[in-house]
Amino acid sequence: MTAVARITLVGLKTQHVDQVCQQIKTISERTGVGMKGPIPLPTKRMVVPIRKSPDGEGSETYERWEMRVHKRLIDLNADERALRQLMRIQLPDDVHIEISLR
Repeated sequence: MTAVARITLVGLKTQHVDQVCQQIKTISERTGVGMKGPIPLPTKRMVVPIRKSPDGEGSETYERWEMRVHKRLIDLNADERALRQLMRIQLPDDVHIEISLR
């Protein structure tokens, strides 16, 4: 039975996360390793309402700041050559990758 590498990608911009997914897909095609995914996980929205006026004067007006976190899940059959190439991927600053072997 072969081991499976579960790759979790987390990023703020959808385009950057999808670019990294495409790079992983090309690595699996070049090395001939089986791949499942990318599976899009639910997007997490973090909303922070901030009151515009710092003192209590005037009407209560708020600004809403929002940050969205996009996630993708990929299962890759663990091959030594594929994992070495996976470690060399150039990641954008806002994309984080987590690899766990199962």
